[in-house]
Amino acid sequence: MFFRDSVRRMAQQRGVKGWVANRPDAAVEAVFEGEPEAVERLVDFCREGPRGARVDSVDVTDEEPENLTGFDVR
Repeated sequence: MFFRDSVRRMAQQRGVKGWVANRPDAAVEAVFEGEPEAVERLVDFCREGPRGARVDSVDVTDEEPENLTGFDVR
């Protein structure tokens, strides 16, 4: 949960809404909604991850906002 919790904390600090979850294939999936600069900083963080994390790649897809509230770890 360390990667996901690190993303959650960073999102909350930057006012970004959304969620982050482990997928069955061991990948992590996240949805971010917020100010473009804050979202970009979160995506940049995900490219590196917290200390000790192994990040092979990050795919980014733009979607229509869902007006999410809060940030959840699923």
